[in-house]
Amino acid sequence: MKVFFLFVLFFLSASFIYAQQRPYSTTDKQAIKYFALANQSLDDRVYDEAIDNLQKAISEDSKFIEAHMLLGDVFRGRWRYKEAVEQYKQVINLDPEFNRGAYYKLGDCEIHTAEYADAKIRLEKYLAYDNLSEQNMLVAKKLMADCIFSLDAIQHPVPFKPVNLGPEINTADDEYMPTITADENTLIFTRKINNNEDFYQSVKVDGKWQAATYLSDQINTPQYNEGAQSLSQDGKVLFFTGCNRPDGLGRCDIYISEKKGDDWGKPFNIGPPVNTSGWESQPSISADGRTLFFTSNRKGGYGGYDIWKSTLTDKGWSEPENLGPNINTAMDEQSPFIHPDDSTLYFCSNGWPGLGGMDLFMSRLGKDGKWQKPVNLGYPINSSGDENGLSLTANGTYAFFASNKLNGAGGFDIYTFEMPQAVRPHEVTYVKGTVEDAVTKQPLEAAVEIIDLEKNNPVYQDYSSAEQGDFLATITTGKNYGLNISKDGYLFYSANFSLVGHENKNPFKLLALLQPIEVGSKVILNNIFFDTNKFLIKDESKPELQKLVDFLNLNKGVHIEISGHTDNVGSDQSNQILSENRAKSVYQYLIANGIDASRLSFKGYGETQPVATNDNDEGRSKNRRTEFKIISK
Repeated sequence: MKVFFLFVLFFLSASFIYAQQRPYSTTDKQAIKYFALANQSLDDRVYDEAIDNLQKAISEDSKFIEAHMLLGDVFRGRWRYKEAVEQYKQVINLDPEFNRGAYYKLGDCEIHTAEYADAKIRLEKYLAYDNLSEQNMLVAKKLMADCIFSLDAIQHPVPFKPVNLGPEINTADDEYMPTITADENTLIFTRKINNNEDFYQSVKVDGKWQAATYLSDQINTPQYNEGAQSLSQDGKVLFFTGCNRPDGLGRCDIYISEKKGDDWGKPFNIGPPVNTSGWESQPSISADGRTLFFTSNRKGGYGGYDIWKSTLTDKGWSEPENLGPNINTAMDEQSPFIHPDDSTLYFCSNGWPGLGGMDLFMSRLGKDGKWQKPVNLGYPINSSGDENGLSLTANGTYAFFASNKLNGAGGFDIYTFEMPQAVRPHEVTYVKGTVEDAVTKQPLEAAVEIIDLEKNNPVYQDYSSAEQGDFLATITTGKNYGLNISKDGYLFYSANFSLVGHENKNPFKLLALLQPIEVGSKVILNNIFFDTNKFLIKDESKPELQKLVDFLNLNKGVHIEISGHTDNVGSDQSNQILSENRAKSVYQYLIANGIDASRLSFKGYGETQPVATNDNDEGRSKNRRTEFKIISK
C-alpha cells in the first residue's frame, strides 16, 4: 500500500514541523523534555520508545495538545487505529482548530475501526476548509466515498459463511494464498515458518483434504521466499513469485515450474519483458495458459502497484499491457485472479470505494474487449481491514481465501465460502481425458486441441502427459466445442461437446483411443456440420477439415475414402443421394486445399451402416456422420 504510506508519512512530518514552529501549548519543562526525546526516537525509528516518551509527556500535562497529536500520528503509522482515534479526539476536544489535519487523520482511523458515520462527519469537516491541496482533497474525497459506500453496504450484507479447511491444512503457522485445480482435488498454498515462505499441497481423497505435505525441494528453498502462486487448471504448471534470488532481475520476479511425474522441475525465471528491475509478483494464468496477469510497480502505471497482463506468442511473452483505468487507480491494485471463464477478474484494491484498507473486487470483460468498472464483493466479505488473495473453483461456486480475524488455528488460516450469486463468474465445467494407444492401451503424449466452433478459434492447446496420458481443460458453458487429439503415427481423434443450455456442472470425462495408421482404420469426423438435408459444409467445420488436411500432408503415402452416412428418416434414395453429396463436399474441400485427388475417393452409404439405433434422437444423431477410412498407406 505504497500510496497510503506516503500520505501517512506526509502527515507525520507535517506534525513534527508544526510542533516546532509555534510555541507549545504547555509550559511544563518535563513534558517538553519528553516530547523532544520522542521526536529523537522517531528520527531513529525507535517507535515504541517514542510512544513511551509521548505518554510520559501527556502524564506531565494532559492538555499538551502537540503530544496528543504526535502520539496519534505514531499510533496511526503503526496501524494501532483505536489508540490513534482517542488521541485525535483529545486534540479536537482541547482545540477544534489546532490542526485541520486532525479531522482527516481521525476520519481515516475511524474507517479502519469501522466507525463510518463518525468518519464521514470528520471528513466533511476537513473538506470544508479552504486552500486544501489538490492531492489532499483527492484522498479525503476517496475516504468520503469509502464512508458512503460502507454505510450502505452494511445495510445490505451479502451471504458469507466462511468454513475453516481444518487441521489437515491449517496450523499454528500462517497459511495463505490458496489455489486449486479445476477438478478440485489438489490445493497448493503458502505456509510461513520462521519467516520463510514455502509451498505445501494437499490432495482430496473421498471428499476430504489430506494432511498437507511439502511441495518440492526443486521449488522451495531455505534461504528465499516462494509464494503468491498460480496453478494451471490441470495442476501441472506452477507460476510463482520468487524474491531476491540470484537469477532475479528485480526485487521480486515471476518464475515457472512444470510437473515432471510425481515431482516438479527446476523453476526458471520467466525473464523480460514480464520481469524488470522493479517488482513483479502475484501471477495469475488464464485457463488456456496464454495470458498472464500479474502485479507490478513498473513505470507507466496509474498508481503504486498496478495489474498488468502479457500474452504468450510464437516469440515468447509479449510486452505487458496495463489493464487500464477501469481496473487500476492512483493507489494500489494487487492479487489478480483470472477465473477459468477468462472473462471474470478478481483482485484487491484500496483505490476503489470500499470498507477500508484493501477490499476484494470483481470485474467482467465487456463485449468490446475492455474490463468493466469493478464491483465490490460487499460486506461482510470485505471489512475495515485488508482482504486479498481470493481464488475460486472452476465452477465458480466456492472461493478460497486466508484470514487472521476468524479465530483459526494460528495467524492466517485458509477458509472457503460459497460465492454470492451476483459476483460469481460465468459457469465453467471441464474436460478430463486420458489418451491411450488403442492396441497396446499404453498412455500417449499427444497434442490436444479444443475449439470454440462458433468463433473457429482454439480455447485450449496442450499435450497429454507422457507418464499417464492425461489432460484437463476448462470450458465455458453456452457454447459448442470440437475436440481433436493427434499424434504422429496415429489417426487423429475427433469429438464434440455441446454446452448450449448446459446446466449440469458434472465434468466431461473421456478415454481417447488413438488408432495406429493401418489399412481399414476409420475416423468419425464429429466436427463436420451440415444444415438439415443440405450438403454445403458449415463454417464451424473448417478446424476439423484443416486437421484432416494436416494429417494427409504429414502422411504422404496414405490414401483415404471419405464416406457419408444418414439416419433412416426419409426415403432410401434421398438418403443415398444426400450422403454421397456430403462426402463429395469434403472430397472437394480437400482437393481445394492442396490434397492430390489421386489419394482420395468418396462414397455415400445412406442409412445402410448405422452405428446406433434409429429409434431415438441421440441414436439418429450418431448415425448422421462423415467418416474417412484408410485405403492404403
